[in-house]
Amino acid sequence: MYAGHNCTNYVAYRLIESGMPNARPWEGSGNANNWGAEMASITDQVPRVGAVAWWKANVPPAGSAGHVAYVEKVISSTEIVVSEDYWGGDFHWRRITKTGTGWPSGFIHFNDVELEPTAPPAVTDAPTVGRPLEVQPGTWTPTATSFSYRWLAGGKPISGVTTAAYTPSPEHRGKALTIEVTATRNGFESGTATLTTRAVAPGTLVPTEPPTIEGTVEVDRSLSLRPATWSPAPASTTVQWYADGVAVPGATGSTFQLGQEQIDQRITARVTATAPGYRKAAAASEATTPVLAGAISVRSPFAIAGRPRIGKTLTVESGAVEPADAAVAYTWLRDGEPVPGANSQAYILGPGDVGRSIAVRLDVSRPSYRSAVHILRAVGPITTVPALRVRPRGESGRAAISVRVTAPGASAPSGNLTVRVGRRTVNATLTNGRGLILVPELRAGVKRVVVRYSGTNVVSPAVARSSVEVLPTRG
Repeated sequence: MYAGHNCTNYVAYRLIESGMPNARPWEGSGNANNWGAEMASITDQVPRVGAVAWWKANVPPAGSAGHVAYVEKVISSTEIVVSEDYWGGDFHWRRITKTGTGWPSGFIHFNDVELEPTAPPAVTDAPTVGRPLEVQPGTWTPTATSFSYRWLAGGKPISGVTTAAYTPSPEHRGKALTIEVTATRNGFESGTATLTTRAVAPGTLVPTEPPTIEGTVEVDRSLSLRPATWSPAPASTTVQWYADGVAVPGATGSTFQLGQEQIDQRITARVTATAPGYRKAAAASEATTPVLAGAISVRSPFAIAGRPRIGKTLTVESGAVEPADAAVAYTWLRDGEPVPGANSQAYILGPGDVGRSIAVRLDVSRPSYRSAVHILRAVGPITTVPALRVRPRGESGRAAISVRVTAPGASAPSGNLTVRVGRRTVNATLTNGRGLILVPELRAGVKRVVVRYSGTNVVSPAVARSSVEVLPTRG
């Protein structure tokens, strides 16, 4: 403004250095007291770095021509640091507080220092409907202390979106997003950087749980489809049922009636989801087991024939099944547990079966049919035939009868004995398979001996005969 050491020359130099043209912005006097008056439209009470601190005439430290200085730092709205020069003086820095003396009459904002980006803003991902998108504000000089954001889609502001993160909605599909990042720092002019993305891509519907087929996989039965769940929820879904991977014409509902043509085929269902702004998505169920023709029915019952006694053979008498060519597998059971190796239609009872419950399990099967299981129980318990051995010994006026009973599958059987010698009868008890019975008051001579064993619930009765010679009584 004027040559030499003076405030206007120094400040004009700083403004030209900041990029302003080397020309006075008004006509008339360039004295400092005219600066704020001539540029009243850009003068206020807000200090900013790069602004001109202006003092009216005779406002300390100004003289009659006023004073101007360059704002170097804004500590707060009431404390600043300026650099300045004086008429006939020299350059220096000065700290000024509003509570002290010398606070400027105003601040002229010719070309304040503005925050500038040194690295531009960037987004974390490609813009996609339904996928969160976040903008990184970039780096700034001087370092910004806060940021604000303005989002636009197709050039039009998105109402209510003022944060760094935004999830594009379906109506923004195909539109480019613009993000205006405004950086702020106390004492500096705010700076703005703009980022424009590519067009928003359609979103993806994601099945969080696949559809599930429920029901009995058998002809004339109906299967139902438990729907899939999606993120986000679709606007609509359609269903198509498949048999061995081939679409079944017209099978597009939530249920599917199985027919003869689906026998032995595996059933699946495919759900297609749609929503505005999203690509179509599909989710398929797991395949079912092969469709069965139905259950095997027994038209006439099976039965067990044979005597439930050790050494005897139990046989399964065949019944009639539908379909007639169904296969029957046999498993004989002892007290409910399979007997090793007993897998034929006949079963010979052995010592291990005595006193036990014997049954047979019939597994009826045929390809394409649901298998059937039938349990046939035998009459029981299984019994055994004892061997009764009698050893009589004649004594003077009496007989001693030794009895032993053994039976396959029954160790040391118990029970009651009836012993008859001649015309005299004695009752006794068998203990651990043995008994010794004395028959007194017998006349001398050869006598018939009959021993009867009563048996138990698993050991059959038995009779043994013998003879004994009773000795005369000694006188």
